[in-house]
Amino acid sequence: METQLRDQVCIVIGGASGIGLAIAEAFQAEGCAVGLVDRHGDRLRELKARADFRIFEGDVADADSVKASRDFFIEAFGRVDHVVVAAANSSGKFGFPFWNLEPSDWPRVLDVCLMGPVHVAHAYGPGLAEQGGGTLLFLTSVAGQIGSQTDPPYSAAKAAVINFMQCAAKDLAPYQVRVNALSPGMVKTPLNELVWEASQALLPVDERQDYESWAREKIGKVVPLGAWQMPCEFGAMAVFLASPHAKNITGQVMNIDGGQVMHA
Repeated sequence: METQLRDQVCIVIGGASGIGLAIAEAFQAEGCAVGLVDRHGDRLRELKARADFRIFEGDVADADSVKASRDFFIEAFGRVDHVVVAAANSSGKFGFPFWNLEPSDWPRVLDVCLMGPVHVAHAYGPGLAEQGGGTLLFLTSVAGQIGSQTDPPYSAAKAAVINFMQCAAKDLAPYQVRVNALSPGMVKTPLNELVWEASQALLPVDERQDYESWAREKIGKVVPLGAWQMPCEFGAMAVFLASPHAKNITGQVMNIDGGQVMHA
């Protein structure tokens, strides 16, 4: 399928690893110029050394940093066509019951997972509207749709991102800017490993599981198709949503979750 994305510009916020990196590589494979934003400068520099990415070290939780990234890429590329927000974090604790966490565990998660997408939309959205087209894509989670007890601040933030995505989609539709979200289920990423670590920390040593055993058991319980979801699947969907083939898709959440969340 011809995506018609060649020579367009895609910026991936949180693109130094995991799903964000897979999406960046997918856009690059389609002939796009790709810029990466991440707070892990060492990873960015490693990626720049082996691939033709423009990089900007910044923090999605800092509105000024996000605006600076926009200015940097506009100067570097002359325009931006597609923006993907893949940055995320967790509380680092197992949140069941919710009072295992303190209210003080919430702000940093909300700063990154909720305010991060808000900062990106404010920084990049008006420019997309002014040029009369483009896409915004937010990474949310099945946790934002099912009230996952694993990490309540993360779940709440992702639910709020879905709602904000729909608001942004309505506001930007008159300018032919489409806004959607991808919702991962069980994906083997550094963030998923943090969930495993937090879950094991509360167990007696003799009841703890290694990562692969824990994941296999969880997938068996919650994923009808019974398998990991892979980062490259998100890259393929992100490219499709940015392409003219998806010209009538906006305000939608695309679950890539092996059937974990099914809406009757």
